[in-house]
Amino acid sequence: MSQTIHVFDAYGTLFDVHSAVARLRPEIGPEADRLSLLWRGKVLEYTWVTSLTGKQASFRKLLRQSLDFAIAATAPVGAEVRDKLLAAYDTLDSFPEVKEALQALRRQRSRIAILSNGDGDMLDMAVRSAGLEELFDAVLSAAEVGVFKPSGRVYRLALTKFGATREEVTFVSANRWDVAGAKLFGFRSVWVNRSGAPDEYPEAAPDTVVADLRSLPALAV
Repeated sequence: MSQTIHVFDAYGTLFDVHSAVARLRPEIGPEADRLSLLWRGKVLEYTWVTSLTGKQASFRKLLRQSLDFAIAATAPVGAEVRDKLLAAYDTLDSFPEVKEALQALRRQRSRIAILSNGDGDMLDMAVRSAGLEELFDAVLSAAEVGVFKPSGRVYRLALTKFGATREEVTFVSANRWDVAGAKLFGFRSVWVNRSGAPDEYPEAAPDTVVADLRSLPALAV
């Protein structure tokens, strides 16, 4: 019997990665936005380099290292603010439409999962903090296979978990590189382009582009 499965990236898709810095903006100062962008960019870079060199590291470790670089490059805040920023990553704000969109997919009997580079404990805390714990059938971490997205080994976790075919999975991400990885793996892909960014990776075009998650339930009908 065919399944309908929606698999979501977490950071940047369900959870606002810049909300950690936003909470501490007065303590960081005018370089807050630059720090946040650099922190996000560096942690992605570190996951790719770690995977390509065959090394292993927890996402939390890479998050710390990338924050230390971003602080050194932008706003030399003290240890207390640094620790607050790291702690805030466990309780990131979800985007305002997330809960309603997931509830609507639930009513349509879609199975719903997270598939993220984040460590399992980090994802569990973020889901609980946002009050979303009743909405997921699974929360899957790249740590289970010891490599980060866009490795196909990570996307395969969803197939294994649900006993699904690739055609049964719709993968949803706000990260264009992640959408490309999922598309090349064989998933139907949805790019959540909140910022109106130009497209890239033309050889792995998304099946659908949306401005936020509100239109997903209509697409699933």
